[in-house]
Amino acid sequence: MIKPKHILSLQDFTEDELEDLLTFAAQLKIERSNIDRNKLLVGKTIAMIFSKASTRTRVSFQAGIYELGGNSLFLDHNDLQLGRGESMSDTAKVLNRYIHAVVIRTHKHESLVEYAQHSTIPVINALTDKFHPCQLLADLLTIKVNSGRLEGIKVAYLGDGASNMAYSWAVAAKLAGIELRIGAPSRFQPDLSFTESLSGKGVVIVTDDPHQAVKDVDYIYTDVWVSMGFESEVEEREKLLMPYQVNNQIVKSASSGVKIMHCLPAKRGQEITSDVLDGPRSIIWDEAENRLHVQKAVLAKLVAD
Repeated sequence: MIKPKHILSLQDFTEDELEDLLTFAAQLKIERSNIDRNKLLVGKTIAMIFSKASTRTRVSFQAGIYELGGNSLFLDHNDLQLGRGESMSDTAKVLNRYIHAVVIRTHKHESLVEYAQHSTIPVINALTDKFHPCQLLADLLTIKVNSGRLEGIKVAYLGDGASNMAYSWAVAAKLAGIELRIGAPSRFQPDLSFTESLSGKGVVIVTDDPHQAVKDVDYIYTDVWVSMGFESEVEEREKLLMPYQVNNQIVKSASSGVKIMHCLPAKRGQEITSDVLDGPRSIIWDEAENRLHVQKAVLAKLVAD
């Protein structure tokens, strides 16, 4: 069993727990039609509280809960009294009595932390402004399936290096022994006090040179430049981040066997070109599928008897 009751970021994992979860997720992927696996959440109800739009996160969680025999209860933020001002703490104290776990996708990470502090059932972060651990678990599973290992792998993250995905990648890299190179302009580089505070066997390097960032890496990773809440910064972000676009020129600066990753949704022609996204080096659709398998593993480890 995973020791932490809640998964708010990958900092809630030890190295052994991460390895155990990814191994289990890989088994679930292979044995997706196994009837016995589909009984792990029978009699369990998982609530999903979302205050941000979602395609992959919502569908993969709901499908995963169904495949494990559980019941999913989707709750839009405005469907609850949260939308009328009830506190996170009071909501948690009530839902503790009804359900077996809660998946929360919200804007402020502090709101998720507040909820978890008052929750006696597992809380799973389905995305906040600081971290997106479920996406990183899918990313790590994708790399492990493709490369057979995580330790020693080199990954370049290009774009907004101060985003929730970049910070999540920094945590994952240190934990898994990955060399992560974040290529971003100074305006969008991560807080060094955070990256330097992380413990683990991996390495996090920050540079403003996108070609140096991708040199000899095994994987190139990117994400949208304009996340929800930053719509007013579209012009500034496009101007500063265009040199970090994942295109054929950037790909040529990497190793001959480099693979391309993106957490989706993608803004084609902005952070990544269509020919790269749909090209032979792309493993983006496998990566998207793996959200289902790792989230099933998380739910089974945290909730199943």
